[in-house]
Parts: sequence; C-alpha cells; structure tokens
Amino acid sequence: MKVLVIGGGGREHALVWSIARSPAVAQIAVTDRNPGFPADALLVEGEPVAWAVAEGVDLVVVGPEAPLADGIADRLRAAGIPVLGPGAAAAQLESSKAFAKSFMDRHSIPTAGWSVHDNAQSAHDAITGPCVVKADGLAGGKGVIVAQSAAAAHTAVDDVFERFGAAAARVVIEELLIGPEVSIIALCDGTRAVPLLPCRDHKRRYDNDQGPNTGGMGAICPVPGVDADLIAQVHSEVLAPTVAGMAAEGMPFTGVLYAGVMLTESGPKVLEFNVRFGDPECQPLMFMAGEDLVPWFLAAAQGALPERSPRWREGACCCVVVVSGGYPGRITTGHPITAVPEESAEQVVFYAGAATDGEQVVTSGGRVLSVTAWGETPASAQRTAYAGVELVQFATADWRRDIGG
Repeated sequence: MKVLVIGGGGREHALVWSIARSPAVAQIAVTDRNPGFPADALLVEGEPVAWAVAEGVDLVVVGPEAPLADGIADRLRAAGIPVLGPGAAAAQLESSKAFAKSFMDRHSIPTAGWSVHDNAQSAHDAITGPCVVKADGLAGGKGVIVAQSAAAAHTAVDDVFERFGAAAARVVIEELLIGPEVSIIALCDGTRAVPLLPCRDHKRRYDNDQGPNTGGMGAICPVPGVDADLIAQVHSEVLAPTVAGMAAEGMPFTGVLYAGVMLTESGPKVLEFNVRFGDPECQPLMFMAGEDLVPWFLAAAQGALPERSPRWREGACCCVVVVSGGYPGRITTGHPITAVPEESAEQVVFYAGAATDGEQVVTSGGRVLSVTAWGETPASAQRTAYAGVELVQFATADWRRDIGG
C-alpha cells in the first residue's frame, strides 16, 4: 500500500510512526515536514489531492481539522481514493459548535444547555452565572473559556469576540457541567462506530487544572474508572446516534469521531465533538495499539469496519507535552533541542512544534514535543514518562507535573 498522511504535528507524527510499522505499507508520503518523520517518507510538493491521484495512493489519513472543514475528504472521495476523514458537511460537528449543539438536540444526544449569539450584547444578555463561552468555529483548541462566575463570563465574551476573528462570528454560551472528563474516540464507516481505548486530555496549562485552555498538555490512556459498561453507554447514547443521525441527514460520517464527554451525576454528556484524532490523545492511542491499525483505517474509509474491536496492549500509557515557555501566550522559537530520550518499547518522543535547521532540530511552536510512555500500571507509565521528560533539553522548556495524577 501507498499511504498519504495530511498534516505535520504531534498527532501526525504518531500516525506516521504507527503506519510505518505496518507490513501492508510499502511507502508513506506526507504533506508537511516533521523532524520525527521517517527519512524515506516522500514529501508531497503541490496540491495533495492531485498528487494522490497521479501517484495511485491507496489510503489518505487526514490529521488536522482544517483540511476536513475545507472539504479535502470530499475531493479525495470524488477522485476514488479512500480517505480516513469526513466530508465538509459532516465535519461541521467540529467546525461549528452551534451546528453540533443543534444536531445533538435534534437526535436526543445528551449535552449541556446552550444558546448561540452573533453579537456581544446578545451574549452578555444570556449570562446569568458561571458558564462556558465558546467561539463557534475552529480556534485551534483555544476558543473555549470556562467562566466560574458571571463576571468572568462577561470578560470571556469580550475576549472571544476580540481574539478569534471569523471563528467567533458567533459565540455559544453553554451550561457549565461538573464532573470528570473523558475522550471517547471511535472509528466510523458511515453506519457504525467502533470505540477505541478511552483517553483523558489535560487541557489547562498549569498543574491542578489551572490557567488557560491549551491545545492539550498531556493525556493518559486508558482512563482509570472508565470501564466497558461506561464505554457501552457512551456508544449507545452518543456515538451510535451521531453516526445514524448524520446518515439520516445525508452527511454520512466516515473517519474518526471524537466525543469529549463530561461524566456528570445525571450521566455522560457531550462537551464537544471533534472529527479527527485528538492531539495529544492520538499519541498514547497509537502507542497502545496491540495490532496493525492500518487495516482498520482502510476498512473505515471503505465503509466496512470489522465486527469486533481493535486489540490493545495490556497496561497504560502516559503522554506529557513539553512546551515553549510562555505558551499559550508569547513564545520564542529557534532554540536547539539538544537532548531527548531514546525510543524504546516503553517510550517514544513525538515531535510537534519542532523543525530541522540544517542538522539541528529546533523549536518552532508552542507545543514542541511529547514524551509518551508505557507501563504495566498507570503509575509506572507516569514515572517512565516523567523520567523521559527530565532528559529533554532546550531553552525555555516547560511542562505540567501532574499528567496522569
């Protein structure tokens, strides 16, 4: 097989790392540079759909949300190329929070109460106390502000309208739910959803879930306390009705469906949908795979998922993201990354905000890399991950100290 991966961040490094291990794959092509991609990966020059057609690509795996919202999966399918990713209409589950909330209401999928507003005054008028303020469109995982008071919510409304441009042409005001969060990610083939291992992302910048939201500071997989019965409940109440509802509305969902779920006292409720693997959840998921996932990706793309679940490694995985100091605010880049832990059966480094300058790998973004580690228990995975993090060396490097705690 010849596989093309769209994107070049930490999630895509994990996907390429996994795909490269498949005996079914003879060649990997990529659209972006990443210091961790295999040296023999082909770099696509020019428009990827035309390249995929010309080169006879057998499968395209789309990592980021923006190309999906722009319809790359539609163009690939029209050209007869299997693609793991939904079309632009189905991608509205992520590209428009108002669309997603309305869809959930139409299909009785449990979620927080909400309202949508196209101007600041209307949003201010809807605030009565603590709530969540969300930019309607794509904002790189940073367009959500959890406001613990009405005053904080009013400030958040002004901030979102000011900072996020077109993504905040509308703002969603949402009921503030209470409880632990879990990410349930599923492969979907248009009619079925097959849940993968549950993950927990740590979005807040600082320890003890303090500070602003980020793209993600780390993740664990699986999640202690999230058992098969709970996953089955989320499947029956969220994943299956979503896939069925999208098909019924003429937008069949083929690809990766991510349900961010709050485990409230009244049951699981959807916080958000994504239409691709989470970052950093993808990193521990790929490391936990107990079998080749490429046939699963292809089966989803072709509308023919197996009547079983993938096999997984025993044990647990902890992924800690190392960021540039100042993230998610102002950062400096170009700092040489002079040391990272060596890859082993227990540990791997996935690069994100990093680039190659000559023969030196340097920082190029906020989330620079993630150390992803396996252990027989969650505690041992956490210990191995943090031992690896301590080996990372670049100026301004910082990280949370409580991922998986």
